[in-house]
Amino acid sequence: MDHAAEHLDPTIPAPSSASSSAAVAEVNAWLASLAAEAGGAGGTGGRGGGGGAAAELSLGPDPTPRGVTFLRALASASQGRSRAAGIAAAGLRAQAAEYRAEAARLREALERAGLARDALPPPAAAAARAVAAVANLLAIRDTEMSSFVVASADLSLRRAEVEEKRDKVHKESKALLDYTRKAINKLTELKKMLEKFKNDVEKQQVEQMTDWQTKLVMMDSKERQYILQVSNYKAMLNRVGYTPEINHGVLMEMAEHKKDLERKAKPIADTLRSYQDLPPDKALAALAIEDKKRQYAAAEKYLEDVLQSALTTTGL
Repeated sequence: MDHAAEHLDPTIPAPSSASSSAAVAEVNAWLASLAAEAGGAGGTGGRGGGGGAAAELSLGPDPTPRGVTFLRALASASQGRSRAAGIAAAGLRAQAAEYRAEAARLREALERAGLARDALPPPAAAAARAVAAVANLLAIRDTEMSSFVVASADLSLRRAEVEEKRDKVHKESKALLDYTRKAINKLTELKKMLEKFKNDVEKQQVEQMTDWQTKLVMMDSKERQYILQVSNYKAMLNRVGYTPEINHGVLMEMAEHKKDLERKAKPIADTLRSYQDLPPDKALAALAIEDKKRQYAAAEKYLEDVLQSALTTTGL
């Protein structure tokens, strides 16, 4: 095959003698043989068709060297294959003749023994057909006992392999079945957990929504309260004359000024506090002053009497 491919490769450079008359004659002869075979295979197509095909398959007056080389290589490969096919066909025909002769001999022997196929009773014919079926199943081409033994051993080996494969497949299927059963159980548990989580989530959502609604109501009331307080504080700031220009520094200065004023006003407040017992009317105040003066004079007189009494007692 490789050598034929090398010969059939058109890229191989042609030899100098490729266009010789011998090569052309060889190629024309091969083409004529092909045309003759084609005409013979045509059957009733007419004898004149073969000559026309041969004329059509012959090389022209000016063949190219590369074409002649390629056709010569193709002719060599075709002739080689034809010879190999002829040898194989002859061998097969010889084997077929041997098988037919052996079959005729066996048939004659069976007929002499009264075991012809037509003369066999139905059970024997059925048994023969069963043997033939077994022989065909075991691919046995003869009636030797050794062939049946070898075929039976081969069948036993194949049976053992099949049983081993079946056991392996059975184990794998069993493992797969166990894995599938575990997966189904796991899936069932996961579904239960999912359902439980859904119920828990729904309960939590309901509780959370209730809590949020309560907090929203409380925050709404707080918001209204804070808005009212802000309004009150704004009104109070407006009453006290608060302006945006009053900042922390100004308030600190005002606090310092207030402390200074309180420090200066303290003596005055103490003086005024001593006059709180005086009545608000001037005449009443004058009477009260006169009364205080009399009480003061009476107290002085009493003190002098006490001192005089003390001095007199001391002299005695």
